[in-house]
Amino acid sequence: MTATSIKHAPSDVEEVRQAFYKDIARDDLAALWNVMGNFVKPEPDGPAKPALWNYSVVREHLRTAGELITAEEAERRVLILQNPGLPGSSLITRSLFAALQLVRPGEIAPCHRHSQNALRLIIEGGGAFTAVNGEKVYMEPFDLILTPAMHWHDHGNTTEQDVVWLDGLDLGIVQLFEASFANHFDGKVHPETRPAGDGFVRFGNHARPLTGISDYDTTRYGLYHYPYKQWCATLEQMRSDAPDPRHAHMIEFTNPTDGGPVLDTISCFAQLVPGGMSTKSARSSDGMVGTVVSGSGAAIISGERFKLTEKDMFIVPSWMPLELKAEADLTIFWFSDRAAQKKLGLWRSA
Repeated sequence: MTATSIKHAPSDVEEVRQAFYKDIARDDLAALWNVMGNFVKPEPDGPAKPALWNYSVVREHLRTAGELITAEEAERRVLILQNPGLPGSSLITRSLFAALQLVRPGEIAPCHRHSQNALRLIIEGGGAFTAVNGEKVYMEPFDLILTPAMHWHDHGNTTEQDVVWLDGLDLGIVQLFEASFANHFDGKVHPETRPAGDGFVRFGNHARPLTGISDYDTTRYGLYHYPYKQWCATLEQMRSDAPDPRHAHMIEFTNPTDGGPVLDTISCFAQLVPGGMSTKSARSSDGMVGTVVSGSGAAIISGERFKLTEKDMFIVPSWMPLELKAEADLTIFWFSDRAAQKKLGLWRSA
């Protein structure tokens, strides 16, 4: 069909338009005016839904998975927290992946690396390790451990108890850019390159060495371990301050080499809401994944109320208003794609 062939009476305008749309579709074209409202919106309105995963329920499923499939068969024995608004996506938001991983006594999760940035928050058990580029980091409950993009990492449990942690990855971001690469190490574990905890000794005391650190990429990383006993103490010290009406007491975990977010694409936070406090409504463009570290209360997300108990996990999708009500002192660990949004000039809050 050509422009000169479109002759019609006023009554058949819509019929002619539909014929035009079908005609251009055969040449892999589409009319912007028909679809612009789907992706140029006045504010975020994505498909992700607020949701909560009760840890005691998920823990039972993990226990069953531990009986049904070995670590060797699964490579990573992981149950995905899939957003109910994103069925089949394996994502908790369009940009982020979240899951619980179980490593049983004596098991090893083989060494590999990938384009995705990853974090783990230890939920249950202690004494197991993650090794990052050959440096072991021994984990305790609610420690934050990082495995940045393309860093070799393996996990091992030499204790007599199960270990469970929350995995967070920028899987959706990497999928969007079609930039996923991965390698398996030649062997189950990476050779030890430094003493266990060496990075924390060098970078975890609010200082960084200037000499003798050629094995470290000091322009980007050095610290992979943020122990719970330290970050919890920071929140406790903040009790003497008047709580912010929207965020109460909140800290951001930072990369000690540059003061920025802990990962290129992911930001991590911890929050303390004193018992009896209710925060005022707040919202931001980054979908926030929360884990209850301690305490109890409720999260009201876009008017929907979710009861919070220890170790529960929940999602506050982009731009949905959040209020927190603390029955007992409520401590929450958060991660989101705020780091990526800020780099791209997209992040907003209200």
